[in-house]
Amino acid sequence: MLQRVAVFALAAGGLFAFTAPGTAQQYPSRTVTIVCPYPAGGPTDQTARVIANFLSKKFNQNFIVENVTGAGTIIATNRVAKASPDGYTLLLHNLQISVNATLYKNMPFDTTKDLTGVILVNNNPLVLVGRKDLQPNTLPELLAFMKKERLKAALPGYGATGHLATTLVAQEAEVPIDQIPYRGAAPAMTDLMGGHVDLFFGTPQSVVPLVKSGELKAYGVTSKTKLEQLPNVESFVKVLGPKLEILYWQAMYAPAGTSEAVIKTLNVAMQEAVSDPTIIKTWDTEGFFIYPKEMRTPAAANALLKSEIVRWGQVIRDNNIHVDQ
Repeated sequence: MLQRVAVFALAAGGLFAFTAPGTAQQYPSRTVTIVCPYPAGGPTDQTARVIANFLSKKFNQNFIVENVTGAGTIIATNRVAKASPDGYTLLLHNLQISVNATLYKNMPFDTTKDLTGVILVNNNPLVLVGRKDLQPNTLPELLAFMKKERLKAALPGYGATGHLATTLVAQEAEVPIDQIPYRGAAPAMTDLMGGHVDLFFGTPQSVVPLVKSGELKAYGVTSKTKLEQLPNVESFVKVLGPKLEILYWQAMYAPAGTSEAVIKTLNVAMQEAVSDPTIIKTWDTEGFFIYPKEMRTPAAANALLKSEIVRWGQVIRDNNIHVDQ
């Protein structure tokens, strides 16, 4: 019944939600902050700004993006986890939030208890790229080459998604890889293009233009199917198996305790956002995929987070990955 009421209110232009039992209040009635745990310009920040722009127009109210960086995204996540559960402080995060639940031992919040999902926004695979003068040209050739030659892989950070993807390749292909951590993707890419390292896992948004211009070679994508922008690049899943299906998903969260009505109001609006033809076209060009409708519920967002915590926790333990705190 709550969902029917929320949908009716949206259709009628009222946009009403209940922030406390028996107390009606218009939501949103003031500025909403979407916290992004990454610097401006990156894929998560870009997604957050697309969403903020849509929601600002949808609700005729300001939705602003605030970039809160540091401590492997812990600072930003903690801010939202400890925020008032009123729907005015939201978090736009990605797969890394599930990794951190195991990677960091002394976090100031409980990921699944202090946050609640609003919606799974989109996802994209990772792309393994190499310096342009690296000898192999295909994924099978690269894996065979790596059994004879020890290559250097740049990491965007210790414990980052690219680190875990590189670790899984080494594990499943049974090849040694020297992993070199950097302070972010930008310096890692700079050294890759300068020939100081050999390989790097990046997002399609960051590497596809460089592959098409001939500045980098692309070897594999971490999805079951090939990437439309790189039709000749093989799927890691086909070559190394299902463990290499790695989707860099992005999702919106609110503080735990946020009223069900506010969550539903946000979810309904976000459903419209991810169904908007202009947004779909932009994300398709950038290599993002939209989740099917049945996975765009708050329950699905919470379920994926829990399953990903289990998955990446096992990878971290199996490979003795840890960070100093």
